[in-house]
Amino acid sequence: MRNTTLCYIHNHRGQTLLLHRVKKENDLNKDKWIGVGGGFEDKESPEDCLLREVYEETGLTLTRWQYRGIVTFVSDKWETEYMHLYTADGYTGEIKECDEGTLEWVDNDRIPTLPAWAGDRIFLDLIAKDVPFFSLKLEYTGETLTAAALDGAALDV
Repeated sequence: MRNTTLCYIHNHRGQTLLLHRVKKENDLNKDKWIGVGGGFEDKESPEDCLLREVYEETGLTLTRWQYRGIVTFVSDKWETEYMHLYTADGYTGEIKECDEGTLEWVDNDRIPTLPAWAGDRIFLDLIAKDVPFFSLKLEYTGETLTAAALDGAALDV
């Protein structure tokens, strides 16, 4: 199993910084629009990983963030992943080019129309509704979402 972070950075113009994953070879997120983040390094806390990954991928230093939930991904193709989900609305620095894809400030009302994992739409909706800290389990067969549970209760998928 692996631990990762994912962060959705918001600005004051009603936009979210997304990464369009179009540059990496053999990318399980190929062509999808996601937040920024990545895998833990040895001895890192979730916040250590969050801050390092956001800086490495965007050039931004977060100054204000919120831990929103833990998302457990179960798949028939990939190892189980525990993703620590954050949002942020405070940062300094200038956005740089990312070697994993193209960074773009996207209007929040456009996000649901972009290619993404079905499970991402569930947690993005929870964030938009400002649901307090949550635990979300997402089960995939290939790229198809087959089951989901929020705080232990099954959801319709």
